[in-house]
Amino acid sequence: MLLEKVRAVEEVFEKLDQEIASFQTATALHCGWGCGKCCFKPDIEATILEFLPFAHYLYTNNLAFEWLDKINGSDAALCHILNPTQAGAGLCSEYKHRGLICRLFGYSARTNKYGTRELVTCQIIKTEQTENFLKAEANVAAGEPVPVMNQFYMQLHAIDFELTREFFPINEAIKRAIEVILHYYAYRE
Repeated sequence: MLLEKVRAVEEVFEKLDQEIASFQTATALHCGWGCGKCCFKPDIEATILEFLPFAHYLYTNNLAFEWLDKINGSDAALCHILNPTQAGAGLCSEYKHRGLICRLFGYSARTNKYGTRELVTCQIIKTEQTENFLKAEANVAAGEPVPVMNQFYMQLHAIDFELTREFFPINEAIKRAIEVILHYYAYRE
């Protein structure tokens, strides 16, 4: 049952990643090489379910207890997956296993109280890619395809209500996901 949830979350993420790639192709919006500025926001929140695939990955690679100790031994608010010394396109040390908000931010829309979709992206994209941003914003307003935040959160909610009903600081969400996986396997081995 738990492994089915892990796979279902991975399928939602795969679909989202495809939609984001299409949106990026259509708009030419992109993150700057090595930016990761959005990752330095200390109050990022997530649900337990969105980190279940990461927790399962850690367990299957005998890293779950190491990560649990790492999180328990730190009071840092910044995400423990963040690696500011990493060279490359981004600063996420576990990019494949990043959370839903990490995937959505920059390349998705929210639905405002009037039912209109609004592009959600960072100030850097808005100012450094102004022409592409304005084009993308107009496309979103015109109804062009864009991943919509609440639709993806609802897909996760449909997988498991309990593991998505509450948002936690990102490290707490990761910790709780690891604990769910460890508890699951403790009774099966």
